[in-house]
This record gives sequence, structure tokens and C-alpha cells, in this order.
Amino acid sequence: MTDWIHDPFPGHDVNVVFARRMPLAVLVEALGALDREPLACGEGDGWVWAVHDMHNWEIEDYDSVRYGDLCPRGVEIVVFVVDPCSAKGFAPEFTYHRDGRFVLGFSFESIGQRVGDNPDYLSEELLAANLIGPGARFEGRDDHERLVRAISDYFELPSLSVASLAAASSGVVGE
Repeated sequence: MTDWIHDPFPGHDVNVVFARRMPLAVLVEALGALDREPLACGEGDGWVWAVHDMHNWEIEDYDSVRYGDLCPRGVEIVVFVVDPCSAKGFAPEFTYHRDGRFVLGFSFESIGQRVGDNPDYLSEELLAANLIGPGARFEGRDDHERLVRAISDYFELPSLSVASLAAASSGVVGE
């Protein structure tokens, strides 16, 4: 399920981070060292994941997390910035990091403007899902879940839901 892309933690602007070939404890520790303590975390399907606040308001840290610094050779990190600052009108974002490099990133509102070392990395999958290209159908927020599903299917990310995130934040980890 992809319902978590919109406001999974009311009152929090969050990032959902998936990491492959990294132990959950290492991801949690790395995020904690960056003052981004996970609100929920777990593992499944070969990935570990964590949800953390986008910024740390308590210490006035408004910088974005440099996820490339968290993924040494062999590690992949997929990040969804979930409906950030929705009252301010910012759309969700996606980034993909591998071996310490920023491979691909884009805003959900402008998926045709992809950036990174390989901005065409998911082009074939986005074309197949009719999200980009001639005749593409992408109507903004209504198709966010379809976009998340295409990305999740490609990377074989574990299935998350708002309910599973709530359970994980209560101490129940995994799917």
C-alpha cells in the first residue's frame, strides 16, 4: 500500500528512507547522529526503513539530510520526502542514492525534470507506467500513489501502510 505518501505522521513533515545492504541498527544510528531520530523503523523484503522528521526544529537544523554520505559502496538508499510542508505548497519528492552517489531525484509535481548522475535511471519504468512521455497521464496528487507504486515495484520495496507505520512507532518493528 502507498497511502503513507500523504501525511503519515500528522504534525510532522517526514522523510521515509529505505536502505538495502545496511543493517537497521546502522541506519537508525546514522540518522540519530544527524539529529534525525526515527519516528518509526522496520525491515522487510531485503530492505530496512525509517521515518524521520525532515528537519530538526528543536535545534533549528533545516538542512536536508545528505543521504549519499550514509551509503558506502554496495548500499542503496531510496528516499521519499512525504508531502512536505503541505500548507506551504511543496510536493513530495523522490531521491535514489547508490554507492555514495546521488543517482536520481525529482519532485512529484515535475517528474519530467529529473536530476542526478543518471536522470534517466527510471525512465523506462516511468514510461511503462504512463507517467512520462507522449500521452502521459499524471494529474498531480491524484497520481502520487501510482508513482510511488511504480518506484516501489521497481526497487521491490517492502509494503508500508499508515497502519504499519503507526504500529512500528509503537515499538512493533517489521512487516
